Amino acid sequence: MTLLAAGSLSALAAELPNFADLVERNAPAIVEISTQRSTTGNLLDEFDDFFRRQIPDDQDSRELFQPPTVGSGFIISADGYVMTNNHVVDGAEEIRVHLNDRRVFAAAVIGLDEPSDLALLKLEAEQLPFVGFGNSDQIRIGDWVLAIGSPFGLEFSASAGIVSAKGRTVPRRSTYNYMSFIQTDVAINQGNSGGPLFNLEGEVIGINSRILSSTGGSNGVSFAIPSNVAVNVLDQLRASGMVERGLLGVQMGEVDFDMALGRGMQRPLGALVNRVQPASPAERAGLRAGDIIVGFNGHEIDYFTELPYFVGQYRPGTEADVLVRRDGELRTFLVTLGSSPTNNLASAPERASRTPGPQLDNPLGFRVAELSRQTRQVTGVSGVRVAQMGAGPGSAAGLRINDVITELAGEPVESTEDFARIAEALPDSGAIPMEILRQGESRGLSLQLP
Repeated sequence: MTLLAAGSLSALAAELPNFADLVERNAPAIVEISTQRSTTGNLLDEFDDFFRRQIPDDQDSRELFQPPTVGSGFIISADGYVMTNNHVVDGAEEIRVHLNDRRVFAAAVIGLDEPSDLALLKLEAEQLPFVGFGNSDQIRIGDWVLAIGSPFGLEFSASAGIVSAKGRTVPRRSTYNYMSFIQTDVAINQGNSGGPLFNLEGEVIGINSRILSSTGGSNGVSFAIPSNVAVNVLDQLRASGMVERGLLGVQMGEVDFDMALGRGMQRPLGALVNRVQPASPAERAGLRAGDIIVGFNGHEIDYFTELPYFVGQYRPGTEADVLVRRDGELRTFLVTLGSSPTNNLASAPERASRTPGPQLDNPLGFRVAELSRQTRQVTGVSGVRVAQMGAGPGSAAGLRINDVITELAGEPVESTEDFARIAEALPDSGAIPMEILRQGESRGLSLQLP
């Protein structure tokens, strides 16, 4: 057994950070976010016999409100702008923001961005406490960090740890992954989502977003969105309610050790180009399969997962230098970035709401448009995009602006002509199955015609 003298213990304690001042200074700007959502559909299909008997006979059988869900967020300006996760507020019928001083405000959605899992809200308030952003590129593995949020609804709870890793890519359902997470061992649980991750200077260097767990609780592996990503998204959401990302147009893979040796490289490095999309910015710039991209616009590409992250930080039309290793030599190509298909899925304020709009002059209550040529080419998806939403069966089924309809009434939909032909032949009443693609995930809906 090793015994430490009292002086040694005091010296050790002096080297450990005391987070009390940081928490006291920043806690007033942390908020708890409660949301109310409704479940749309036929209750008889969704709940067991016991639960059905609890529903009053006079209740609308098409809609039932779920219990409130809780997340976290933080105020970023004195005039009431609040940042949180997209998944905390997406689809919410009502959003209420609870401040540290126990005031409660209804929040308006300024914009949602699913690819980064970020959302910007606005409170009708002035002279609010707020926190500022730090530079997430400057954090190091081993740095101390602190989270404040509402785990399991326990509002304004603080937990500390260290940065465990940087540049993590976490598997997602979305086809396009533009995120490079900060991994920490901070205790993050359900309800912490959207809350800030502070450095020791009290700057927000991350937004807590997800955990990796075998139990659903904290296993010491949590992931935060880098603040530099958040600032980029924030600026665009405040300006337009939408986020635009550039597109390079390559399918890529890892450079392993054997490949690096065969290419005369000292170690594995960069992103291997497996395929160049036809008519893409990469093809027009001269990139080809077999190239190894080792730099993008001044950013070194160490792992192939870093390339989408850096590309996504630039807007369409940006000219970027791409540093490529080809035939043992380094070559630079000038690429004019295209528009990512995720830009068509961005949620402007009016797109974020599920509240039905005005009645449209068709029985389905929505209008569709063709997918762009680039979206079809890059994603391989065929279908039509929901371009306008009003009151009617579409809204009642949970359809949203920018959903891609791939099948209607059991028939494939590849164009607006297909959709119109199938829609005209629909019966006057009954449940009509529909397959859609939303944010990279296929799902089924049912249109209930009167």
